[in-house]
Amino acid sequence: MSPVLSRPVRPRRGSRHRHRHRPRRAHDQGSGTVLMVGVVAALFLLTVAGVAVASAVLAAHRARAAADLAALSGAVALGQGGAPSSACGAARVVAGRNGAVLVACSTGADGSLLVRTSTRVTVGVPAQPRAATALARAGPTQ
Repeated sequence: MSPVLSRPVRPRRGSRHRHRHRPRRAHDQGSGTVLMVGVVAALFLLTVAGVAVASAVLAAHRARAAADLAALSGAVALGQGGAPSSACGAARVVAGRNGAVLVACSTGADGSLLVRTSTRVTVGVPAQPRAATALARAGPTQ
């Protein structure tokens, strides 16, 4: 048997410059992965913060709406000759139907009713308040 002699393979025409790569450096490997992990973590934190803020804003709107409606219903009861306790009872019922808790209820000297309601913030972060409160006043105009 004779040894097989092979001739050197020559590159094709024009292919010399197409496949030139810069040499890889050992300290560059994996840096893209670390960068992408950081970007994904930042996006995740921004999403969580956005959801927490949206939840707090929604709870504040619910508390405001419940306070307005509770004050109006209590003022109507008060205007129809009801006692302050019955006006606050009507306000408590309306606040409860709107997903809030009546925290305070008082009558003014001018026949108005002042109520404070509170709703729970459903999604929270440790530095965020757990409840949203609102104050509303309803009664006769001067």
